Amino acid sequence: MDPIDTSKVQPIIERFVGEDVYIHLETTNGAYASHFNEKVFSAGAYIRNGKINYTRGKITGEGPYRVGLKMDLGWVYAEGLTHWELDAKNRLLMAGHDMDGKLAVALQISETPFE
Repeated sequence: MDPIDTSKVQPIIERFVGEDVYIHLETTNGAYASHFNEKVFSAGAYIRNGKINYTRGKITGEGPYRVGLKMDLGWVYAEGLTHWELDAKNRLLMAGHDMDGKLAVALQISETPFE
């Protein structure tokens, strides 16, 4: 994955506007953080192959970045994104890594379900 360049990522986000797409959205501060330090509150969210159709998509910020996908009845939103790639299956893969390089957030958009 490469560091996010909004001038490259924004046109790809817009490419999926108005299409039925599948998203993978995941956040974590370390599922096992409380195992190592009981004072650390562990939280996360996960959805895979959520089928959506968004009317507007935007990447903003100075880095780490935020991506919002506006749907008829709400939003999909991810914050803390630092890296991206467009893979061989035309899937937009975005991730946010913490200072130790560990995954903190992922937002992926695909025209086909994730395996």
